[in-house]
Amino acid sequence: VLVLGETDPELADVFEATPAREVLLRGRDFDCDDNQVAVGGRMVDIRTPHGVSEEVFLPLHGAHQGDNAAAAVAAAEAFFGRGLEPEVVAEGIGGIELPGRFEVVGRNPLVVLDGAHNPDGAEAANATLTEDFSVYGSRILVMGFLSGRDPAEMAEGFDVGPGDLVVACTPESPRAVPAEQVAAIAAERGADATVEPDVAAAVGRALDLAGDDDAVLVAGSLYVVGAARAVFRSP
Repeated sequence: VLVLGETDPELADVFEATPAREVLLRGRDFDCDDNQVAVGGRMVDIRTPHGVSEEVFLPLHGAHQGDNAAAAVAAAEAFFGRGLEPEVVAEGIGGIELPGRFEVVGRNPLVVLDGAHNPDGAEAANATLTEDFSVYGSRILVMGFLSGRDPAEMAEGFDVGPGDLVVACTPESPRAVPAEQVAAIAAERGADATVEPDVAAAVGRALDLAGDDDAVLVAGSLYVVGAARAVFRSP
């Protein structure tokens, strides 16, 4: 059984042509029918071929996570060959933890870690920050990338521009893009940019600069997010 969350016709047609016994397509056979911002995540209604689970609390941020949750429930039911009780769905979805995926690690200022490392992920992170949170101050972005990603496309995905402060860092990897290159691209887009190659130092610099109403977004690579998580998890 193929549980397909990708609905782009150019891609979905390729998947649907595979020799699966059955294809369950998001939007047709299963879906997240209602997807609202809630305190600490989303409140969603999940529909599958076996029924609907209403008002399920999903402790993740971003509307796209509702689509992911619907695919997960549809896949579990396809595996068991039967529907799941709404209470089971609520307990399973409610217990989800996804470190480094729009993970809120601080308030006042808001501090978010997101492993977005491609343009689509950057756009999703930017949309989630805009739609799920009320940020009255400035954005401070701690960003570092690996080679193979176009830093300019990533900066566009994060919508870096005037009013933003970018603290550019260098991930701990031989494939890292130098922080100076990231800062130069941010400056070209009108942001204030500074260089702090060490990830932990970059996070510290961002926190020093942030006011209570600002938002600090650490993103661009899982290497960056991993190093940043270590800062917040250290005693």
